[in-house]
Amino acid sequence: MTRKTAMSRLPMLTALIHRFETRTLMMLAVIAGALWAFVGIAEEMTEGDLHAFDEAVMLALRVPGQLDNPIGGPQIEIAMRDLTALGGVTVLTLMTVSVLVYLLLVRQRGSAALLAVSIAGGQALSHLAKLGFDRPRPDLVSHAVEVSTSSFPSGHSMMSAVTYLTLAVMLARADDRPSIRAFYIVVAAVLAMLVGISRVYLGVHWPSDVLAGWSLGAAWALGVAMVARWLARRGKIES
Repeated sequence: MTRKTAMSRLPMLTALIHRFETRTLMMLAVIAGALWAFVGIAEEMTEGDLHAFDEAVMLALRVPGQLDNPIGGPQIEIAMRDLTALGGVTVLTLMTVSVLVYLLLVRQRGSAALLAVSIAGGQALSHLAKLGFDRPRPDLVSHAVEVSTSSFPSGHSMMSAVTYLTLAVMLARADDRPSIRAFYIVVAAVLAMLVGISRVYLGVHWPSDVLAGWSLGAAWALGVAMVARWLARRGKIES
């Protein structure tokens, strides 16, 4: 390589390094923002400052004067039950196993291992958070589905964010097309949002439970994405 060629490539290398640093800083900022949002919601919740907000949103989803009757009629309620199942353990497990098998088939064993650890870690974090806050379920309206755990943060909302966003990140890493990568992320975010909305509609979570679940789940998934990039740069997993 001549000196002239090396000098011509130097600006390109500098730009690439700058871009990497910018992306990393942006991801760190988003993760910090999501964690800050979770902490803020948790503090407001424990102090009782979110009670009026939670009640107002939940009542807005009920026919006036009929607390047991969600707006939209029976068809919307059935659709919401279908959507809430997308955040349940059964569906999330099936989705995770499917992507794990795909990653193994395309010989991305390192990515598959990271995915398994990430989902299991997110589930453990969700359980610990529920045990720590131990918030009772809403008693303002009747529950349209059965529940057994505490309310804060919403496990369905958090684990749908953790699982779908992490799956999207892992699938995106296996595809070089930017449009397909963006598609994975957008679909994952929409699914997580729909699951969270369904939990409030069905009366089993306060809105603040869902907001906290989304925040913590997104922070976890973005953290996994950063770990994946770091490991790939060091050759520990497939790039």
